[in-house]
Amino acid sequence: MLLKYLLAINVLTFAVYGVDKWKARRGRWRVPEATLLGFAALGGSVGAWLAMQLFRHKTQKKKFRYGVPAIFVLQLAAVVFFLNTLIRH
Repeated sequence: MLLKYLLAINVLTFAVYGVDKWKARRGRWRVPEATLLGFAALGGSVGAWLAMQLFRHKTQKKKFRYGVPAIFVLQLAAVVFFLNTLIRH
C-alpha cells in the first residue's frame, strides 16, 4: 500500500512540476511554490527532483535546489527509523 502511494505521489509531483514549467514558458498562471514543495514533502521528493533535472525547472532557486534534497533526506531518515523500529520489535 505504501509503495503504491509513493509511486502515485511521485508521478503526480513530476507531472505538476512539468505543467508548471510548461505554463512558465507560456506566461500563464503558475503553480505556487508552496504547492510544489508541498507535493515533495508529501512523499514526492524523488518525482520533484527528477522533474527539476529533466525540465530544468526551479534549479536556480535555493529553496528548491537545497530544499527538495533535504526533504528527501528527511523522508529517507524517517523510513530507516521506522524500519529499525519494526525490526527491533
